[in-house]
Amino acid sequence: MRYDILLTIDYSYQSASDHVRNILRLIPQDGPGQRVSAAQLTIDPPPDERRDGQDFFGNAMTSVAWHEPVQKITFCLTASAERVSPPAADLSPRLDELAAQVAAAAGLGPASPQHYLAPSPRIAPDAAITEFARQALPEGASVRAAIEALGQGLYKAMTYDPEATDVTTPPAEAFAARHGVCQDFAQIMVAGLRGLGVPAGYVSGFLRTYPPPGQPRLEGVDAMHAWVMAWAGPAQGWVEYDPTNAQWAGEDYITVAIGRDYADAAPVKGAIRTAGGQDSTQAVDVIPLDQPGF
Repeated sequence: MRYDILLTIDYSYQSASDHVRNILRLIPQDGPGQRVSAAQLTIDPPPDERRDGQDFFGNAMTSVAWHEPVQKITFCLTASAERVSPPAADLSPRLDELAAQVAAAAGLGPASPQHYLAPSPRIAPDAAITEFARQALPEGASVRAAIEALGQGLYKAMTYDPEATDVTTPPAEAFAARHGVCQDFAQIMVAGLRGLGVPAGYVSGFLRTYPPPGQPRLEGVDAMHAWVMAWAGPAQGWVEYDPTNAQWAGEDYITVAIGRDYADAAPVKGAIRTAGGQDSTQAVDVIPLDQPGF
């Protein structure tokens, strides 16, 4: 499926900030099952400093800074991308065979499963999450089946609640409350998979949404989203699952950034010096190009 993507993020400050510095991970890249034919990130007002490059995980990373007072900043991404659905066949080993395969896949590159087993800055081991993951397993499960079972278990146990958490909420806290948003669902699932010995990481990207039957597609109502990547052995490789919607990530998902947890893949992070509060708004359009009538 081919898409045109438009993302607009606005930040406004009650008092003009005399210093703003951000790291942006907003530009999608080529990757497994994904090809990006065009992408442009514009920023208003133009920053005094801008540096574009890649981080360790291969994500496009833009560092920006303003040295003069600013009261509003707009980030606007336009991109064209194509996404295909991954193979549905289960080529993964039994879960109890995975540890030996992880050990044999030792490496230092960004795709190495070794980076995704240990605790990371925002995801610590949690006994309650690990026990929940164990209880969700089918007997004799393959790795792929274990990933799906845990994702479905979290979907049933958790309530999507945008008021329950914020970006700093630890996965253990969101899990204990059984409430959260896609970031929480994803980080809890990563914690559970690591507890089972499955290398797992965090994915940030865009999700195409569908209007109600018979209704026109509205502008700006698609979403930035978060889901999970997990290593299912050398034959299967990395697979992606969305616990918020209890489904494998397929052609409706456009990957923007990956990492060990939210800290590695946050779309916007940084520091400002200002007085008073700030407001932000976001609008996303993921426009399919291969189906008439949209």
